[in-house]
Amino acid sequence: MAEMDTSGGGGHKKGPGVKKAKKLSTRVDLTPMVDLGFLLITFFIFTTTMSQPTAMRLGLPKDTQKPEEQNKLKESAALTIMPSKQDKVYYYEGADPSKLQTSDVKKIREVILDKKRRTDPKDFMVIIKPTQDATYKNTVDMIDEMTIDEVKRYALVDITPAEYGFVQKTEVANGIK
Repeated sequence: MAEMDTSGGGGHKKGPGVKKAKKLSTRVDLTPMVDLGFLLITFFIFTTTMSQPTAMRLGLPKDTQKPEEQNKLKESAALTIMPSKQDKVYYYEGADPSKLQTSDVKKIREVILDKKRRTDPKDFMVIIKPTQDATYKNTVDMIDEMTIDEVKRYALVDITPAEYGFVQKTEVANGIK
């Protein structure tokens, strides 16, 4: 609240020789303003929803007695996907990269779902091998596609030089620079 000091001095006199009264200073009490500030801070703290961290749930392989058996995979149940430049995705089934096929990032879902339907769910595995030309976005899109298509087993692995050679030959044959 604002306060004025009104003490001292009697009545008001006019005329010559009468001294003017001193101007009194006002003092503003800021306590209610501080209280209001703290009330607003606590209101916003309590009414703001805390953002939950967004993370992808990963299913890790179970431990086995023999490490070489831990990651065994049936060749017929494997689908290898290789994102590359210009939003192109190269893929092959099994273990033979010479049977390379081409698709777009947007159309790879059909390939994954088709392979998933034809394969036993406990054996189905997708291997993602980004090429040196792949963008970060395309790689993340492939991982997102695994979540969307409910693929339980997938791995992000480095591409081999032989596989990269097949991709380059296919790109040259299709006129992709």
